[in-house]
Amino acid sequence: MYKYDYIDQTLVNERVTQFKDQVQRRIDGSLPEEEFRPLRLQNGLYHQRHAYMLRVAIPYGLLSSEQLRTLANISEKYDRGYGHFTTRQNIQFNWIKLEETPAILADLAKVQMHAIQTSGNCIRNITSDAFAGVAADEYVDPRPVCELLRQWSTLHPEFAFLPRKFKFAVCGAKEDRTILLCHDVGISLKKNTNGELIADIYAGGGMGRTPILGSLIKESLPWNVLPSYLTALLRVYNRFGRRDNIYKARIKILVKALGPEEFARQVEGEWASIKDGDDNFQQSEWDRVAKHFTKPAYKTAEQISTEDLVQSALENERAAFARWLERNVKAHQVPGYASVIFSLKPHGSVAPGDATTEQMLAIADLADQYSFSELRVTHEQNLVLADVEQARLLELWHKAKAQNVVLPNIGLLTDIIACPGGDFCSLANAKSLPIAKAIQERFDDLDYLHDLGEISLNISGCINSCGHHHVGNIGVLGVDKDGQEWYQITLGGEQGNHAAIGKVIGPSFGAEQIPDVMADIIDTFVKHRTADEPFIETYRRLGVTPFKEAAYLNRSKESSAAGATA
Repeated sequence: MYKYDYIDQTLVNERVTQFKDQVQRRIDGSLPEEEFRPLRLQNGLYHQRHAYMLRVAIPYGLLSSEQLRTLANISEKYDRGYGHFTTRQNIQFNWIKLEETPAILADLAKVQMHAIQTSGNCIRNITSDAFAGVAADEYVDPRPVCELLRQWSTLHPEFAFLPRKFKFAVCGAKEDRTILLCHDVGISLKKNTNGELIADIYAGGGMGRTPILGSLIKESLPWNVLPSYLTALLRVYNRFGRRDNIYKARIKILVKALGPEEFARQVEGEWASIKDGDDNFQQSEWDRVAKHFTKPAYKTAEQISTEDLVQSALENERAAFARWLERNVKAHQVPGYASVIFSLKPHGSVAPGDATTEQMLAIADLADQYSFSELRVTHEQNLVLADVEQARLLELWHKAKAQNVVLPNIGLLTDIIACPGGDFCSLANAKSLPIAKAIQERFDDLDYLHDLGEISLNISGCINSCGHHHVGNIGVLGVDKDGQEWYQITLGGEQGNHAAIGKVIGPSFGAEQIPDVMADIIDTFVKHRTADEPFIETYRRLGVTPFKEAAYLNRSKESSAAGATA
């Protein structure tokens, strides 16, 4: 993985010193909150419902075991013994004391981490494929490009005060695992027939109040001109993006208003004067960065079939181990190796994406023992050991069971993506975590979950959509009605190559109704599916009507019964 050079480390160290002084002046009262606010946000520090929340960047989701141990120690020393991995491949600490934030940033700097640009109207942490460099379907390892763009965008003076926050995703595989089309800019990397690295550029995607899928605005852009092209794109957005209305300030609104063709034309016009300038990447820069992303020292390992792996377990363990292999273990580029997903979604016990101090320390040890001391954070809020010998999978499964991270529910109904919601976030209209817990408890039968197959369920506590509810096959959105918490259901969303925005099925439900509503939707799916048809295909074949009727019919009966009883 990338190692800071002198410039990187100096920049991060200087930022720690600056922020320490700013915090001290805020505490002694010489720096008013209105002046301190933009400074703390530039360092990832929010003021939430109960305490300060610190969001730490995990660039393109890649962590070393040493960095994870530091995060674990921060959770123990400065928080309440856990951290929350987010849908942006960051980690958040929810119970931070202001006076301790400089010390936290100093601890992070020692392991080449920071919280710069995890907030504010600037270019945020860059999302990428959690299986970058190892995915069996990969065209190009996107991490060198991600790192070059991270360096290009960090503290970029021209783009520090954009109309709104700005999010990149970079993908280099056949299957999109980044929700590319739901980012302000999505960069799809591939190679042309001459073996040269090129990029297709998508712009104007995003979720939130107005969900829109991004549009292709540039094809086959040479990798080295990404800085000048993206500079032109951001200049057009910076110049014409709306600053008069926060709800219409994202680039998706500008692209929609202009139309993708006109937006692309304006970017080309801006780019014409800078495309051959000094900002473009040089081969020497690629060489400097790419050497950090070479393959680890893989052994010549025997490729083992799933059947043989299952047979290697004790007879009474085989069924559970087979399920784990099916759901939590993914194909690898190198024969004899596999990638392992640790589920941070134990049923009904902790919030999706939360990891305790003990879990983080133990997983760091497992990364050392089984995966070259590295791990990945997924936007689905799970953790990945990317490089595990197949022959050691059973041994790893045994050890990881002790940490409660081997539930074989990856991609199933209870692998729920959820934001912190009203339990923590000051923007939320409703709680997300109790809804996720109630659904996991309702659907706790693993046999049934595996029979249902792939279903994505995403929950957001407000329209900002941090839980990505728009792209869940089933989406739940918390809404406020006269001070009461209600939940709106969307169906038909999807991430990946067939990305789609879900549609609202009708009036919202009370929190206590949601598990029953889910059961009615799932029962309808089971009733109408053909063979092993996935939920999303059944939905597309039938449309929303039968699901909607089922969800509201029983609620209508409940209301009638309640009325009769009264």
